Amino acid sequence: MRIAYGADDENDTTRAVRAYLTGQGHEVVNATASDKWPDIGAAVGRAVAGGEADYGVVMCWTGTGTAIAANKVPGVRAALAWEPWIARGARLWNDANVLAMSLKRLAPDVAVEVTAAFLDTAEADPDEAENIAALDAI
Repeated sequence: MRIAYGADDENDTTRAVRAYLTGQGHEVVNATASDKWPDIGAAVGRAVAGGEADYGVVMCWTGTGTAIAANKVPGVRAALAWEPWIARGARLWNDANVLAMSLKRLAPDVAVEVTAAFLDTAEADPDEAENIAALDAI
């Protein structure tokens, strides 16, 4: 898969996520050279919505800012996740296409588990199709 990626800081958590992504054979695309979280979220969102990437991963201190910025892009459903169950549910029940995480509050191994759960959930739950379509209509 091609993953649009952006973070407004670098630390052990961001390095672990990037290493996991490349180690799994994903092509990691830096969506922007900016270190400002609004730019990062928007650039990753545009890459996903524009078809340049299959999914996006954004990281900032809380994950919230990059998620909000990504969600401003039509066609993006960015979800803030802090544990694998939340990430898996975001894919299953919301068809999220951008994962947002805190680079300050998640330990590297947990961030990798969250990322894996998000990307390993290949398809949305068909029972949620009507609700997911309603998101697109908003």
